[in-house]
Amino acid sequence: MTLIHPVILCGGSGTRLWPRSRKPRPKPFLPLVGDRTLFEATLDRCADGTIFAAPVIVTGADHLAHVEAQLAGCADARVIVEPVARNTAAAIALAAARLPDDAVMLVCPSDHHIADVEAFRMAACAAAALAAQDWMVSFGITPTAPETGFGYIQRGEALDGGFRVDRFVEKPDLERAKAFLADGAYSWNGGIFAFRAGAFMEELRAHRPDIAEAVEQAVAKGREEGKAFHPDPATFAAIDGESVDYAVMERTARAAMVPVSMGWSDIGNWQALRDARQGDANGNRVRGNAELVDCRNVLAESDGPRINVIGLEDVAVIVDGDEVLVTTMEGAQKVGKLRGAANQ
Repeated sequence: MTLIHPVILCGGSGTRLWPRSRKPRPKPFLPLVGDRTLFEATLDRCADGTIFAAPVIVTGADHLAHVEAQLAGCADARVIVEPVARNTAAAIALAAARLPDDAVMLVCPSDHHIADVEAFRMAACAAAALAAQDWMVSFGITPTAPETGFGYIQRGEALDGGFRVDRFVEKPDLERAKAFLADGAYSWNGGIFAFRAGAFMEELRAHRPDIAEAVEQAVAKGREEGKAFHPDPATFAAIDGESVDYAVMERTARAAMVPVSMGWSDIGNWQALRDARQGDANGNRVRGNAELVDCRNVLAESDGPRINVIGLEDVAVIVDGDEVLVTTMEGAQKVGKLRGAANQ
């Protein structure tokens, strides 16, 4: 079997998990679900040498120190350092331009939680087989609720190991999300993709030639520094960034998807983090010094002062350093709008 090349994207500021996640150390580099950080867990999922080649990590200069510190034991990993953030199409193109054309890439965000690693690896192999045939493949996450915070994928005709994509759907309102769940032909778009590197660049040249050309020039003018590769800053900074969804996946005639149920969460807010953790008999999740009385589905986390909560349901109480956050789970979507989160 040809080895799959994991391409792990490390970016973002993680403001929706403020105050635990802050710009100097955002959520990929925190142990939010288990003892391993989300980034380390992503590396672990791709550590089977019979399936995966050494990973390629695409990150920003601000996160490079965290990446290097948490790459211990992954001696063959390669790092590409973005001079500035220009969204996922350019980040993926950097990796594609540095890999052989026939390399099959598996693009993974570094800040997701996946409970069923075996299901992930089986889906990766199915996606890689389609990608080797020049399909642009998305993981289609089996939906478990009518989520309005995710994009959706409608599957079409069957392929060997997957399906054609009929269409990608933007984040729906609640009624449409309920209809998608009832229909059964829709999956969440989890932002995990598989492509042959050369085929991806061909699609990018066809649909966003400006990004493809600028990335190739930035790579040609780049420099090696230890294990890290630095694209030319001026050339890369001139890119008009766009997501891979808009730049390629929604435009290609070769979009495919592999359905998978793997206990996936994007850990996109405090409610998602609560649900990814194991709860007690009342659904409460506690880390640190806390006492809960007559509470249900409460997330309480403190790195110091004692938290005392009585008679509440579906709230998060977070203490991190000199910051305290109290929110309903419904309000957790708005944490990023707080001035403290914005300024971090």
